Amino acid sequence: MIIALPLAALLAACGQSGKGGGGSGSGGDIGIVGSSTVYPFTKAVAEDFMRANPGLRVTVESTGTGAGMKLFCNGVGSQFPDIEDASRAMKKSEYDQCAKNGVKQVIEVAIGIDGLTVIEAANGPAMNLTQADIYKALAANPFGKGPNTAQTWKDVNPSLPAVKIRVLGPPPTSGTRDSLADLYLTKGCESDPAMKALKTTNEDKHKDICTKIREDGAFVEAGENDNLLVQKVSSDPGTLGILGYSYLEENKDRIRPVKIAGIEPTEATIADLSYPGARKLYIYVKGEHMQAKPKLRDFVAQFAKMWNKGGPLERVGLVPFAGADSEAAAKQATDLNPLDPSTLK
Repeated sequence: MIIALPLAALLAACGQSGKGGGGSGSGGDIGIVGSSTVYPFTKAVAEDFMRANPGLRVTVESTGTGAGMKLFCNGVGSQFPDIEDASRAMKKSEYDQCAKNGVKQVIEVAIGIDGLTVIEAANGPAMNLTQADIYKALAANPFGKGPNTAQTWKDVNPSLPAVKIRVLGPPPTSGTRDSLADLYLTKGCESDPAMKALKTTNEDKHKDICTKIREDGAFVEAGENDNLLVQKVSSDPGTLGILGYSYLEENKDRIRPVKIAGIEPTEATIADLSYPGARKLYIYVKGEHMQAKPKLRDFVAQFAKMWNKGGPLERVGLVPFAGADSEAAAKQATDLNPLDPSTLK
């Protein structure tokens, strides 16, 4: 399918425009930056969209959610991105930066659900971890009791194997890093009632203790190239990796999921949110660009056509919404109402 694309379209869809910074050039071309987790889904939509709109170029760059937000919020005009892919919701501080630079019509569209997945090599030790295990292994200062000295998973939990702690994960610019902090580290930290209480008395100290990751080599920032992360984990049994569910689906022959509290990430456990790492994924559209680029509305509509149950995006790993969430997403893809900044954190 990809080979059949014209070369210019292929380069654009893969984010190799050579321009950098996510600008979309002149005319109706569309520039997209952001999450490496959302990238495969947006790339698939871009390829179909360019087939239906010959001569229109869509560039999709995998920059990480945080870095993409900075590019998206830098201003209005053809040199700035039209759309931001995000593996978490926009932060209030990011919206404020957008507004400061004239980007005040930010349209949020939830596109589906992903499972933040812990992986190991297919011939790895078959780990089964809890959120508390992950926190105790990766936190710089577990429960505020001093520097982390755990060297093996057995040091963290006597029921776990004596395998050296080595986890490859996202850098600070990634929305996946924020999700790691929210879904695993903070939840594990708050397994201690004193830490949960600390949030109400000293939020800054709570954040530092619960989300700061150790820097002694147990956790390795693996960049935004999730395919490379898969390659490294698959070739090193015992090393774990953290990435989106779609990459697990694409590489089942080389890697397998680590169960979290006995729950394996599947489309069913992610869809019903029983898997602890389940999270919503988003795209953000710059409302100020809609008039100059009417095809932006059509691009979002194309996304909505492809994200349903049994659709093309499900086949590449996106877990579709169901029920009320599905209806709300479809309605927003049509209405494209700007978000209310008072709802942001």
